Amino acid sequence: MKTKFDIIIIGSGPNGLQAGAYLSKAGEKVLVLERRYECGGGLWTEESTFPGFFHSTHAIYMMMADFAPVYTDLQLEQVYGVKHILPDLVWAMPFEDGSSLCIYKDVERTCKSIAQFSQKDAEAYNEFYHFTKKCVDEFIGPATYMPPAGALDQIVLLQKLDFGAEMSEWSEMNALEIINAKFEDPRVKAMILYITTHWGVRYDMNALGYLVLLYFNRAHNYQLVKGGSHMVAQALNKVVHENHGIVKNNQRIKRIIIEGGEAKGVETEEGIVYEASKAVISTIDPQQTFLDLVGEENIDNGPLVDKMKNWDWEAYSLLGVHSALNERPRFTAAGSNPDVDNAEIYILGYENLQDLTDYIDAVYDGVIPEKIGFNASFPSIHDPSLAPPGKCVSQLSAMMPHDLKDGGTEKWNKYRFREEMAERMLGVLERYAPNITRDAVLQTHVSTPVDCGNMFADMQKGSIKQGMYQPLQMGYLRPHEDCSQHATPIKNLYVGGSCVYPGGCVIWGPGYLAANRVAEDYGIEKWWKQPDFITRLKDMGF
Repeated sequence: MKTKFDIIIIGSGPNGLQAGAYLSKAGEKVLVLERRYECGGGLWTEESTFPGFFHSTHAIYMMMADFAPVYTDLQLEQVYGVKHILPDLVWAMPFEDGSSLCIYKDVERTCKSIAQFSQKDAEAYNEFYHFTKKCVDEFIGPATYMPPAGALDQIVLLQKLDFGAEMSEWSEMNALEIINAKFEDPRVKAMILYITTHWGVRYDMNALGYLVLLYFNRAHNYQLVKGGSHMVAQALNKVVHENHGIVKNNQRIKRIIIEGGEAKGVETEEGIVYEASKAVISTIDPQQTFLDLVGEENIDNGPLVDKMKNWDWEAYSLLGVHSALNERPRFTAAGSNPDVDNAEIYILGYENLQDLTDYIDAVYDGVIPEKIGFNASFPSIHDPSLAPPGKCVSQLSAMMPHDLKDGGTEKWNKYRFREEMAERMLGVLERYAPNITRDAVLQTHVSTPVDCGNMFADMQKGSIKQGMYQPLQMGYLRPHEDCSQHATPIKNLYVGGSCVYPGGCVIWGPGYLAANRVAEDYGIEKWWKQPDFITRLKDMGF
């Protein structure tokens, strides 16, 4: 059986749905194929503990909601009711002595918190914040939604900006070098190192400093989605269907059909053929796309094949402990700063910089750290619709190895081990919030690094961004220099997932850029306008 479409998109995660929404609204006949029974990918909200407790068990924070064109282009808030929540206190790091460090959306209040530990660090933070804000507002943010330039070209272009030379210098450094150069207090350093490396920037890896600048700035802008992160996926799904596109679930794809060196469509495991008159866009990981679905025999590009065979997956994944609580946490540190009880995100378990670097070293070595640390969030404090009255939704999320040195991946499947890890993490929470005893925990759902890979097939080895962030897999080289601008060496085949520039963490870049590239290549009239921040950069020659 054959069915014809203009454009076929593999994967209905945030990037697949976004590309489908743009192109279907442009009048194209779009088909989005999804392996799972529900669209959204990491934008996943479920009642995984008890009915009435809604947990966003994967993607929960939207760090680029103020930049991403998708929100304004598709009027997700005005028409589809997508609402974001940005609490006054974004990050809190309580310590066992009852003190705390806080990052507010307001930088002055943040500096006052830091000044408790070091006046020098407070002044350095204020200076660095305004520098990184300029970098993000005028270059890194806009560049997220523009095709990438080669590394050398970008260095030349950056010289046109008054902060470009300094940004280039920081970009060549690693996270720990930057933080040691700017700050002195070990607690301040620990908090800043955590927020700038948690999403996969190894603290001792050079040439990723620009991501440190981005995450430092974004720490003031992590937003929750009202009703859970899946609300964004639902909105995009509606846009596709309202524009006569189709999203099909439970679709196991056997191959991308290649004829005469061109992508012609896809075939499912059941033998159903979907033909594409224009383009096939894959938003899944590069190994599945090129090695499994296209096949080496159809790729006339040896370096691309070699790169995919040697693709670096992330050395760590996430262990999530999602709980239904009988009450909201009350932190000991709120005794000295009542704001602490109302933070959006908590960093728990690290008392200083050494604790954090020891933890990260252990994880990258495949070992469960002796001292457990993680970030925690209790979204129902800010969005009461997520839990029954008086109750609370809890998410504890720890960096953990996917393949354990002691026990491999199979150890994560053992019930007692999973429960033991959940108990250890809940024990850390109780140290900082004594009211959350075991009696306060009504039910817990554990999501391990192996579960992550099993649930989302494109996150192989639990890789939450479809591949490690390292210099040879970033920018113009992500996933390969012949694919980073979203077209591939195979005619009519495009890529648009987290494995492609600009990367993962639901920043809404890959799907947007893939839709733009397809529209340009096939003469599809764009109904959306180029954002002003991109126009300004292009006028400068970028």
